[in-house]
Amino acid sequence: MAIRKDPYVNFNFLVEIDGIVRGAFHEAGGLDSSIDVIEHREGGQNITMAKLPGQVKFSNISLKWGMSDDTDLYEWHRLWASGDPAAPRKNGSIVLLDRQGGEKARWNFFNGWPIKWTGPSFSAEANDIAIESIEIAHEGLARA
Repeated sequence: MAIRKDPYVNFNFLVEIDGIVRGAFHEAGGLDSSIDVIEHREGGQNITMAKLPGQVKFSNISLKWGMSDDTDLYEWHRLWASGDPAAPRKNGSIVLLDRQGGEKARWNFFNGWPIKWTGPSFSAEANDIAIESIEIAHEGLARA
């Protein structure tokens, strides 16, 4: 008899960024890459174009979290926004966990820097958690 293997749930994950520790994130995204296609017409091939691989592009990592007293990600963005020449690029990981909290998959990004920070939206008619977000540009993504 075959053993049933359930898929992993998408709500059990953690984020690690060099020197920045956060308790929880609401959402993490941007785990994708694409390869440009270069079309090349060759002599003698009048019906189709040859297609060659071009540059690899990586989407920006987006992170959302419930606002708290922790300002590490905001301060990192502020260093870059202020033009600080010492503003560091950081490596990081988004880690998928199983239901018991064990690591099942990891996506590592390299040489990241925050390109956008968004503060919470407020409404007197809502009862949601105040959410902050940050977008991180990077130079590579690898699943480990």
